[in-house]
Amino acid sequence: MTDESLQERIENWMVGQMPIIQMHGGTSVVREANPETGEVTVELGGTCSGCGISNITAQNIKRDLILDFEEVEDVTVRVPSTGDTQSGSTVEGGRGGDLQFSNESAEHF
Repeated sequence: MTDESLQERIENWMVGQMPIIQMHGGTSVVREANPETGEVTVELGGTCSGCGISNITAQNIKRDLILDFEEVEDVTVRVPSTGDTQSGSTVEGGRGGDLQFSNESAEHF
């Protein structure tokens, strides 16, 4: 067993398993990770707030945390509509700036 807390292990897992959050300028923070009760609360922010597929990301996080951590039994994923992730440390992405969309055809390569 590792010396890392459950919260630290989940934060590291989020970076490795959910790179799409970082790639799209989102943030994540593990608000609670209780190894005794098995309850975990993750909050998504940044560009995750208001994203049309954040519900799918949340479902994937819930499923995968339960599968990958034997002590995790219940996962809550919150996505604030304001984009405010409250105070505290975050696992941040967004190194590429805002998302860019294009109407160019497939031949633009």
